[in-house]
Amino acid sequence: MRAFSRKLVAWQRRHGRHGLPWQGTRDPYRIWLAEVMLQQTQVEAATPYYLRFLERFPDLAALAAAPVAEVLRLWSGLGYYARARNLHAAARVVAGDLGGCFPDTAEGLQNLPGVGRSTAAAVAAFAFGRRAAILDGNVKRVLARHFGVEGKDEQWALAESLLPWRGIEAYTQGLMDLGATLCRRSNPGCGRCPVAASCVALRQNRVAELPAPNRHKPVPMRTATWLVLLHQGRVLLQRRPPSGLWGGLWAFPEPVGAAAGYCRRQLGCSIASPCKLDVVTHGFTHFTLVAQPLRCVVKRALPRAESGGRMWLDLEQAPHAAVPAPVRALLQRLG
Repeated sequence: MRAFSRKLVAWQRRHGRHGLPWQGTRDPYRIWLAEVMLQQTQVEAATPYYLRFLERFPDLAALAAAPVAEVLRLWSGLGYYARARNLHAAARVVAGDLGGCFPDTAEGLQNLPGVGRSTAAAVAAFAFGRRAAILDGNVKRVLARHFGVEGKDEQWALAESLLPWRGIEAYTQGLMDLGATLCRRSNPGCGRCPVAASCVALRQNRVAELPAPNRHKPVPMRTATWLVLLHQGRVLLQRRPPSGLWGGLWAFPEPVGAAAGYCRRQLGCSIASPCKLDVVTHGFTHFTLVAQPLRCVVKRALPRAESGGRMWLDLEQAPHAAVPAPVRALLQRLG
């Protein structure tokens, strides 16, 4: 095990990923921000969001002082929006309850909203040099293949036992880099792996089998109707409830019953005959959303100012609001 860690540290320093925007710093704010964004998101997708976030929120105080709507707007398109809400909540906890100082241990970091065991360990290692084990998806794959160990408890125990006494930052980054660049789920680069000589999966010709794929249940489908209400170059958006799907983001109203009656009763406006637009399909982790947009020209509009969780926006401005990705795509087509 010590040989595994030693080889991984040496490989990372020579061949690992260097120069990422969140590397080369001990600032826990920047490291924490990156680790939260990298949950369920690849480096290439997260990087532009990370840079835009730092431009708008250069430090913890700026993030904590911002309204959550602004945080969601900058997060829009990155997905898994609970991460953004937890990010904002954690920033306020650190800025208020903790006097602006991040906890410097993995155990303390886990007390922050949205920070799990692996994320806390990564921040503790990179920001404070703590010996703490990570176990994200890439690391699970590396350990499952190299040691032939798949159970979650067994992998956590193994990850703890592998921690080196020196070079914890290079080791932690090396695990991430190995899983992301060589020990990939498909087409792994075993010929360039620094620990290939001791890999159980390679020796037993089981690289394609490990880790065993999850048994996926059929993904259910949810349907929705979107009212695309237009009036003099503006579109009506409605804020979604704070929890649940797209919590706190702006989206199209979803009518109950006939569109005309819903607009009259709930929105106080009358519409011309609705026209069906192309169906929008968007996949989530546990279901697929199939939405039917109805383009409706409003004869009598609501006030322009935000009211009752609704607001009118110019079609050119609407895609830049805190809207989910499929809503943004439709707004851009309309514009």
